[in-house]
Amino acid sequence: MPLSLAEKRAAFRTLHESGCFLLPNPWDVGSARYLQGLGFKALATTSSGFAWSTGHADNAVTRDAVLAHLRAVVSATDLPVNADFENGFGKDAAGVAESVTLAVQTGVAGLSIEDSTGDEAAPLFPLDVAVERIAAARRAIDAHGRDTLLIGRAENFLVGQADLDATIKRLTAYAQAGADCLYAPGIKTREEIEAVVAAVAPKPVNVLVGAVSPFTLQDLAGMGVRRVSVGGALARAAWGGFQRAANSLVEGRFDGFEGAASGGELNAFFSSRA
Repeated sequence: MPLSLAEKRAAFRTLHESGCFLLPNPWDVGSARYLQGLGFKALATTSSGFAWSTGHADNAVTRDAVLAHLRAVVSATDLPVNADFENGFGKDAAGVAESVTLAVQTGVAGLSIEDSTGDEAAPLFPLDVAVERIAAARRAIDAHGRDTLLIGRAENFLVGQADLDATIKRLTAYAQAGADCLYAPGIKTREEIEAVVAAVAPKPVNVLVGAVSPFTLQDLAGMGVRRVSVGGALARAAWGGFQRAANSLVEGRFDGFEGAASGGELNAFFSSRA
């Protein structure tokens, strides 16, 4: 029997209490259902993967489109879904609260709010502004979907400000403002990861592994990481195969189809889960 929304959210919270779990990122209904079929315990959307699937760059998709995507993925799977909700789709804290309320209503089990502005000249919100945006998200969740997990993201490393101390300062502030889980995409070394885990303990930490890594899931668990996501990496892997095949066609060749998935196997997989 499918889990209720309350059960999904409770299961998602339990995953964050001990151990370390992998949180793969589908970009559409098909990839979500396939990942569920592989036995993963939860999923997370990817803003970049979804954007590319609609012919847009990352962070160039409307709030309405993202909300519709969240509803589609949540409806497609029995697993808890964590929403990549970018910077909250609000010009100010009130706007973030409004958007988070709408996101909670899609049935997600968790959602992340990042502190990036989209402005290359000033890529991060000032810390006090970023904290108020997290606090606004917290208030919205408490009012409309109390059991939804809130993830606070510090984007320092992704915007070219690879200052670990500044990143930790932001993460600890977000934890104090009500974030349940903390996330600094771009940290890669053992020293960076362990420092973040120690700084926000006992709250759980998400680590992004978006490329080939020297660490295994077991290694990351040993560092105290609670969950590991892959962002747009699965979507990029799929695009990589598509690009190779398409470029071979441009050159009049068909060898780009080597290694392609079997249509029969895909039909069988999805038929068994219709």
